[in-house]
Amino acid sequence: MVDHGPWASIAALNGSERPDGLTGRVLRMLAAQAAEHGVHLDVIPLAEYDITPCGPCGDCNVRPLPCALDDDVPALVDRLVRADGVLYAAPVHGFGLAGVMQNFIERAGVGHLRFDRPLANKVAGVVVTGRRYSHDRVYGQLIDNVLLNRMIVPGSGFPAFVHDQFAPGEDQEGLAAARGLMDRMIDLMRILLLPHGGRGDTARLLSLPRNERAGLLSPAG
Repeated sequence: MVDHGPWASIAALNGSERPDGLTGRVLRMLAAQAAEHGVHLDVIPLAEYDITPCGPCGDCNVRPLPCALDDDVPALVDRLVRADGVLYAAPVHGFGLAGVMQNFIERAGVGHLRFDRPLANKVAGVVVTGRRYSHDRVYGQLIDNVLLNRMIVPGSGFPAFVHDQFAPGEDQEGLAAARGLMDRMIDLMRILLLPHGGRGDTARLLSLPRNERAGLLSPAG
């Protein structure tokens, strides 16, 4: 059998200051899952790149040209544009979005993406990691960013909130939500990207369990 390589790619932003922390572990799990479906997860550890915070210039809303700061943001934006889907993954820090991801979405959004919204109609998802506080605030901010850029978010059951535990992988419910999100992103990408409108995949989607609690129920119900 000839290996034709991945049929699609997802750019996954790791917005943690610790690329090998919980967020990184979750993304490695999702990368392996995506590979099983023939999709490449392009993990981008933002902490390893030069991302200059927004400065005092103050002309972002009137300037007709992209941000002129010389750093890695234009190249990172290009990776998002070339991907078929985008996954935002970030931890909760100080009851809010981690600074690395905050810097990137500010610079990328106002400085590069607002001119022609090149991420429009890409499939997108959000994973939030952390202890057990304020996941919903970070999730809401990132979802707002996704919708601002006119991307498509598939419903996948519970939001993908993964709580930190003493041992990796203890939050089975959170990890199941993250895996469910990845499955739904890939299924929607099949419909949007594959020939004939993905009609066969649509039928398969409609046959999937629609209750995210189904896997949590005991055999006795």
